[in-house]
Parts: sequence; structure tokens; C-alpha cells
Amino acid sequence: MRQNSEVFIGLDTSKVKISVAVAEGGRGGEVRFMGDIDSAPAMVERMVNKLAKRHPKLRFCYEAGPTGYGLYRQIRALGHECAVVAPSLIPRRPGERVKTNRRDAVSLAKLHRAGELTTVWVPDAAHEAVRELVRARETAVGELRRARQHLQSFLLRYGRVFSGRTAWSKAHTRWLCEQSFDHPAQLLVLNEYRQAIADAEVRLERLTQQVREIADAWSMAPVVAAYQAVRGVAFTTAVSFAAEVGDVRRFDNPRQLMAYLGLVPSEHSTGERVRRGSISKAGNSRARRALVEGAWAYRFPARVSAHLQGRLDDLPKGVTDIAWKAQTRLCGRYRRLMARGKRRTVVVTAIAREMAGFLWAIGAQVAPLPPR
Repeated sequence: MRQNSEVFIGLDTSKVKISVAVAEGGRGGEVRFMGDIDSAPAMVERMVNKLAKRHPKLRFCYEAGPTGYGLYRQIRALGHECAVVAPSLIPRRPGERVKTNRRDAVSLAKLHRAGELTTVWVPDAAHEAVRELVRARETAVGELRRARQHLQSFLLRYGRVFSGRTAWSKAHTRWLCEQSFDHPAQLLVLNEYRQAIADAEVRLERLTQQVREIADAWSMAPVVAAYQAVRGVAFTTAVSFAAEVGDVRRFDNPRQLMAYLGLVPSEHSTGERVRRGSISKAGNSRARRALVEGAWAYRFPARVSAHLQGRLDDLPKGVTDIAWKAQTRLCGRYRRLMARGKRRTVVVTAIAREMAGFLWAIGAQVAPLPPR
């Protein structure tokens, strides 16, 4: 291998080992497989230092996955370039039917040298920690939903259906206390399901409070506060969006943000035929789901409620103007699309797409605090 040249290193990572391939710079540069190393940080540092002695410039890359960003931060701390690649956007030959760690590492090195890889945004350590906490709260929401579904399914098997207006209200709790069964085992099941729901509610409340406390000292705190000026974007939606997307100023325009969230239509066009389908659902599903849930608020006429007015206090006038413009436009758009006979879910998704554009406009005016 030619000494003192730029090289591109492809890393195929796993829990216990890393496969390493090196591609020399230049179109016809040699590509070779270096072997497997242990994924321990000490072994990674040893491999990096060994390559650094032979080449002045190292450019690493690996696929984003369950191993996280520790490898990225370690390589950057050693003074070398590293890119984390989006797995779904890696070019693959249709005819390839063999997949091994060695082939993947070699392919990454070649594609990195050719500039054919799409990198993902890597958050800093503090941002990643907050995102983990927000995702833990989201997991708690799902567990509470499943626990409630288990109880409802159990009651439905015995013909017990709550006839009140709202489930999981005080009236619903009184109705549950009045239920009786012939066999003691059935009553035990009822009590166990109710206890599981109570435990899930306590956990969700605890995590929600922890998110609020952490978010106050977070670098994205002013952005989260500004996002809440938009109707349908309360605290949990704002902090989820900020945690998943980060600083929206990394997108050149709102269309890029919409595409990142998977809220743009998919397309399959050829020749003179143009076919557009449902949304692409690419990118970050958690942020997309948060926006779609918030978009249901635009079913009602535009107005500033007392609760929303409390979130508008102390915000810059430019932010509040954008928020009011968003509300008047999106409420009217919801009515117009419904009048055209569009399905409600399609309308709400269209509203969520435009909400992303207004959030981009707000994020462009309110900058995060410097990382601590």
C-alpha cells in the first residue's frame, strides 16, 4: 500500500467485533480487507494509531445502528474524520445475495471514497442523553397504553363495556370498582390488570417530571419554549421534536425538514407518467408521529386560548407572529381540505407537513444555548 496517502476506512460494527477495510485515495486505489478487531475502545485506538502512522489523513465511516455513537466520538477525539452512514440509503446492487461483515466493510470503504454515502446527524453527548430520557418517557406511554388495552380486552370477553363518555376518568374508575365475577380467579385478573395500569401511570408521571426538570437546563430550552407558541405543540411534543431533530438550522429550507420527517409524498414516475403515492415515511418516525398527533388541534377554529396565551408570554414578537400565521393558515386549510372530501387522516397529515415548515421558521429565529 502506498505510504503517506489519504485513505478511506470502512468499519462494519457489531457488539463484539469490528471488521475493517481500507481503500486508498484515487479512483483506482487499492482496496483491501484488514481483518477483524475487538470492539473494545483500547483495540479501536490501537487500530487507529497503527493506520495513522502509515497515512496522514484517515477518513472513517460506519453504519448507524444499535452500537450508537461511541465509536464516532472516540475516532473524532483521536483527531480523525468519521462519518456515520444512513443504512437505508447505502447503494446496493440488486443481484447481490451474499452479505458478510467483510463484504460490508469493503463496500463501505469503496462507497465512502466515491462520495456515495449519506451521513446522519450525530448529536452531542448531552443532547443524546436528553433524547434517551424523552424516548424512555415515550416507552412508558406505550406501556400504559398496552396495560389499558389488556384490561379492556379482558372485560370485553365477559361483555363488560363502559357506557360513559370518557374512559379512564373518575366515572370509569368507579365503574371498574363495581365489577364483580363469579370465580375468584377472574377478580384476581381484574385487580392485577388495574395494578399494572396504576404502576404504569406512576412511572409515566415520574418520567414526565424528570423530562421537565432536565429540559430547563438543556441547551435546546429556548427552542422548546418557542415551539410551544404553535397550536398543537405542547411541552411533550416540543421537547420530543427538539430531541429527535436537533437544531433545524442544519436544514437549508423547510422542504428538507419535511422530507427528513417522511411527510412528503412518495413518487414513482417514468417517462411521461407521474405517480405520487402516500407519504414516504422516511426519516425520523418519532418526530413525525408527534407532529401528526399535534395536527389534530387544527380541527377547531383559530383562537388563542388561555392555556396557549400562557405559553406565548415572554416569547419574541417574531415567534408569536409566526405562530398566529400558522394557526390561521392551518385551520383554514383543514376546513378546505375536508370540504373537498379528503379523508380526515390525509388532511391531518397534510397539516402536520406544514406544521414542520412553521417550526423550521421558528427554529431559524431562536438559537439554542451553547452546550455546557
